[in-house]
Amino acid sequence: MFPRILENRIREKLGGGKAIVLVGDRQVGKTTLIKRILKDLDYLFLDADDPTTRSMLTNPNTEQIRTMLADSKIVFLDEAQRIPGIGLTLKIITDQFKDVQLLVSGSSSFDLGNELNEPLTGRKWEYEMFPIAWEEYENKIGFLKSEQQLENRLLYGFYPEVINNQGKEREVLKSLVNSYLYRDILAFSDIRKPEVLEKLLQALALQMGSEVNYNELAQTVGINKVTIQKYIEILEKGYIVFRLNSFSRNLRNEIKQNRKIYFYDNGIRNMIIGNFNPLELRDDKGALWENFLVSERRKQNLYKDTFSKMYFWRTKQQQEIDFVEESNGKIYGYEFKWNSKKATFPQKFIETYNAETFLINKDNFRNFVKV
Repeated sequence: MFPRILENRIREKLGGGKAIVLVGDRQVGKTTLIKRILKDLDYLFLDADDPTTRSMLTNPNTEQIRTMLADSKIVFLDEAQRIPGIGLTLKIITDQFKDVQLLVSGSSSFDLGNELNEPLTGRKWEYEMFPIAWEEYENKIGFLKSEQQLENRLLYGFYPEVINNQGKEREVLKSLVNSYLYRDILAFSDIRKPEVLEKLLQALALQMGSEVNYNELAQTVGINKVTIQKYIEILEKGYIVFRLNSFSRNLRNEIKQNRKIYFYDNGIRNMIIGNFNPLELRDDKGALWENFLVSERRKQNLYKDTFSKMYFWRTKQQQEIDFVEESNGKIYGYEFKWNSKKATFPQKFIETYNAETFLINKDNFRNFVKV
């Protein structure tokens, strides 16, 4: 069990009169975390993977809910997205049973977000959970061991089951990709062609960290641009990928509408393309390093409510900066290099935005991934 950054934040909200909702990809540790928080407390556990539970929680009336809850003061509903109309049921519990603390987990934001947002407006605290963060990893196994494992983490990622099964990483990742990417996402979205999803994921994996053009993707995959955009939005809701938009304020020659797409986990990305070669044999080492750093920074910003905005920057003259962050009105530029001790930053960017710039390499990356 890795102590998670969100644990104390969630503990502080217990008994606060609102539902606590935890969403994220399958197998990132949501159920484990909530059970850890509740381990010394009496609570009612409802598993929506169980058909009986789904039946009981599908459109019940207030009296049926009262019977089901009995004397329970804490209720944990797991995999809530599997229950039709669950938002209204949870609204009844929070409104009519004021002394009940409700905790809810969901493996995706496909239907769960739509189901909960309107009925539970003002009635919930919602948190997103991701694979193990570097900070959580280092805190658990120590500085030296985490340093020794850095290259493995760039290859195999941070899913708890992957970390806890050394020597079987590929087997675990294959199971995760097949069960979640190609089963759950197809089940919770209206994608009807698994082969199209697979081709799109492979194209995105091969372009990881590069600017993505939807028209080019459409030609590569063989579907139209609108469908590409829709599929990428589905992958974002499924916590597989996320986008960075280009940063633009003043300069006329800045690229304004491009985007980069990153994976939340290096291991999932490498499984999609079937490449676990050692770093010294890879020509995508820089992309793996960049994806690791950007995904870790995103975890930190979301977990710790920094309200920082994340971008990249490029001009039509091909001047570029890997990563730009806007925080408290200040602009920061970052270049990511695995080994290099030097980086060149466009002077125009620094002068225009009064920006501070930093090189992040494997010697100093902890300052970047532990906000």
